[in-house]
Amino acid sequence: MKKFLYWSGGVVLVVGLAVAGVLGYYVMTALQRDTDPLVYYNPTLTTQIFDRNGDLVANMFEGEHRLYVPFEQIPSRIVEAIVAIEDTSFFEHEGLNYEAIFRAAYRVAMAGRAVEGASTITQQLVKNLLLSREKTLDRKIQEAILALRVERKLSKEEILERYLNAIYFGHGYYGIRTAAEGYFRKSLEDLTLKESALLAGLPRAPSFYDPPRHRKMALTRANLVLDRMYTLGWISSTEYREALLEEPVVYDDSLTRNRAPYAVDHIANTLRAEFPDIRRGGYRIDSTLDLEIQAIAEEALRSGYETNLQRVETFHREEHRKLKREIDEALAQEGLSAATLLAEQNISVYPHFDEEAFQRQLEQLNGAIVTLDPASGDLLALSGGVDYRKSQFNRASQSRRQVGSTFKPFIYQAAFDLGYSPASEIADISRTYRFTDEEEQEHVWRPTNYEDNFLGLMTAREAVVVSRNLATINLIGSIGLRTLFDQLNSYSETPLPYDMAVALGAHSMSLVEFSEYMTVLSNYGTRVTPRVASALTDRFGNRIEFDIQEHNATRPEQAYLSIDVLKDAVNRGTGRRARVPGIEIAGKTGTTNENRDTWFAGFTPTTQTVVWFGNDDNTRIMRHATGGGFSAPVFSQFYRQLLEQRPELRRRFHRPDGVREITIAPGVKEIFTDTSRPPRRQSAPSAPENGGELLF
Repeated sequence: MKKFLYWSGGVVLVVGLAVAGVLGYYVMTALQRDTDPLVYYNPTLTTQIFDRNGDLVANMFEGEHRLYVPFEQIPSRIVEAIVAIEDTSFFEHEGLNYEAIFRAAYRVAMAGRAVEGASTITQQLVKNLLLSREKTLDRKIQEAILALRVERKLSKEEILERYLNAIYFGHGYYGIRTAAEGYFRKSLEDLTLKESALLAGLPRAPSFYDPPRHRKMALTRANLVLDRMYTLGWISSTEYREALLEEPVVYDDSLTRNRAPYAVDHIANTLRAEFPDIRRGGYRIDSTLDLEIQAIAEEALRSGYETNLQRVETFHREEHRKLKREIDEALAQEGLSAATLLAEQNISVYPHFDEEAFQRQLEQLNGAIVTLDPASGDLLALSGGVDYRKSQFNRASQSRRQVGSTFKPFIYQAAFDLGYSPASEIADISRTYRFTDEEEQEHVWRPTNYEDNFLGLMTAREAVVVSRNLATINLIGSIGLRTLFDQLNSYSETPLPYDMAVALGAHSMSLVEFSEYMTVLSNYGTRVTPRVASALTDRFGNRIEFDIQEHNATRPEQAYLSIDVLKDAVNRGTGRRARVPGIEIAGKTGTTNENRDTWFAGFTPTTQTVVWFGNDDNTRIMRHATGGGFSAPVFSQFYRQLLEQRPELRRRFHRPDGVREITIAPGVKEIFTDTSRPPRRQSAPSAPENGGELLF
């Protein structure tokens, strides 16, 4: 008997030591695990962009979509709902609920399988942030030990704050605030009791109870939460009955809820230089966007694109049919037919229409639009393409295209600032330039007008109104290239390429860059840097405000000379299709070489808009594609709709002090300033012997 007792005692001792050793191993392993990620909780957070009226534009995030909320801003009703269904004794235990553990163990023993869990909120938090989700004894023991450690380092409120911000609520929403705004489009304080209960029921099985996809199961779970709260005496019978009958409206939104994707990308890229974590730092960005104006701009761009696409398709199909008719007629004169030609396999001579290749080429056409407030530089609307789902390339900010004749007003503004006036006469005659490149190769440049003709002497006003290339080139010759560039470079911080071809807009800019340049005119001589946000608030509540950045380029009365000329360009010149009844518009068309780019840049007394269309591969759109035909109508549609929505907008430009109107001929009036005085009558230059061409 004694031997048996000694033997059994030894077995118990060995087993006890083994168990103690195993437990000691788990304890040491758990103690070595760092709890700092939970104690000093610093998750990636979603940045939210709002428009100038406080409406949500988009959520930006990397990985997990999470909107953080401090514990003191979480309504007590939500805390009660979570505690009631997940861990009723949360405020009494120290991390582990021993009664629940023994009860769960007993039921496991009776059933032979896991039928009831016993994890506290603290354990769930540890499991989610510090451990894996595998169901092993090793993980469960470490979870229990770490829960005890966390309870000693954090208060109950701090644990709940981390839990309610870390836990997954389904549908891509992390954290209680994210779920409230996502499912109900509400802030936490605006949730009803039923909505709070619905959210509280999700952490157990967020995919199974996903409200948009499994509404009935989600509501059943919410009623279970309500029943638990009522049983505990945390809600009254009246509250309980009313909440059971409630049918919350649940939304199935995208995570980003992005209402202006091209504009959002531009805002993020602009702010990233100063805030590298802009997409994951939990910022609130008060953007300068106006979602109502943004929607109008996108609609005008899409409508214009569809019209232009149809024009291009019709043009090229008709051109192909025309070519086939011409070849058929030529073959008929030779006594041949297309069938004979094909039979002889001379198919390279006969045009075949490749529908697939044609459709691929049509897909190259795209457009962009930028609208801003020239007084502040505030970016009101931006769309860098007609369909973000098909192409995320932002043609408004990332693409640099030749600006064409849209740049001419700045050359004339430089001339006005140097003493010329809208009535100054300029020679619209041909010039030929001979020059040698760096490799000593001789070249000849013979610029022409779009109409391929010459008008002789004409005023600066008329040269802009009808967009004469040769008149502009001759004006530069009169000013002097160096003098012109000194003046142009005072308008912008970005230097222009030192080249006579600037007269034809052969240099490239993005729409955003050109929009800044345009504010020199639309803002009466003061250039303003486009501003994408008025303020930014970080996750700690620190608010940074962004000031207006401006530079005085010329005097208001001098800029008004260009404004008045550009009004004429819209009323009776190349920009006629940009007109809108009831409001004054100043603007300029632009068409680049071989019809690759079509622009219209214009402004009203309160806003400025630049529109562009072209092919992404920089090929020719089609013959006769112009800024006046492709882009000006989009500008017009945009402002027609804008005036319907904002009838209070100012309709007429104001004339600054220092601008005088003088009658220069019977029935002809012109405006002048002290700098831009009425010109003396000039005599027309004698035509050179080579038929109207000057050699330089």
